[in-house]
Amino acid sequence: MAVSATLRAPFVKSSALPGFGLTLGYTLLYLSLIVLIPLAALLDKSAGLGVGGILAIAMEPQVAAALRVTFGISFAAALVNVVFGVIVAWVLTRYEFPGRRLIDAAVDLPFALPTAVAGLALSSLYASNGWIGQFFAMAGIKVAFTPKGIFVALVFIGLPFVVRTLQPVLAELDDEIEEASATLGATRLQTVTRVLLPPLLPAVLTGFALAFARAVGEYGSVIFIAGNIPYVSEIVPSLIFQKLEQNKYADAAAIAVIMLAISFAVLLTINLIQAWSRRRTGNV
Repeated sequence: MAVSATLRAPFVKSSALPGFGLTLGYTLLYLSLIVLIPLAALLDKSAGLGVGGILAIAMEPQVAAALRVTFGISFAAALVNVVFGVIVAWVLTRYEFPGRRLIDAAVDLPFALPTAVAGLALSSLYASNGWIGQFFAMAGIKVAFTPKGIFVALVFIGLPFVVRTLQPVLAELDDEIEEASATLGATRLQTVTRVLLPPLLPAVLTGFALAFARAVGEYGSVIFIAGNIPYVSEIVPSLIFQKLEQNKYADAAAIAVIMLAISFAVLLTINLIQAWSRRRTGNV
């Protein structure tokens, strides 16, 4: 018995709560049914093409253009959401003003709004004769049915992920830290960059990862405002849907695998940076 406990010690962290075996089994079963088995089926569907066939599909001009549009604009939209998400979360957490609760509730609207409705609303607003698009049209800028429209849609649906990730962390930061920094002679910029941002960095990276992942897989809101012009504003989910309509299931699965591999690599990199930042700031 002592030997068995010794062997388990390096792998199982002791806890006062019972039921580790049951909960671990349920966790593995649930993840297998919801995540692992569907992914395995996707890989199996594209396996007939082989690695060479999948790479050949990835190098097709239309597929490569759709990948550039999808991941490039998703990355840019996530970066913008990080900047303005930090500002929105900061205002909602640090200041009291009339209408704050209303604005706080409005942040969640992209969660509740059906993506098709969001796409129709954005395409109407940013069309050349829309409420907002007409002003861009005066400057010779077309937003709707271009990659700019995709960017607008992805910023819209991604902002809540950053704000809701940062708000609890900001709420836990004591105001006395900022006061102590000011007392020690730090400027406001130094207080923000050296005192506030380091503990916020893991949450910022988490918000970025969530916004990026949501943007990469977005279809409903983008399809209405993108125009889906091949080599210009066509996104990968739309291209996959076209392949399915053409009964090219293996090709659709291969494109999905390529998309999954790129997304996994990006998210893994973000998680590694996040783990490094936690160790650096001591938030392990």
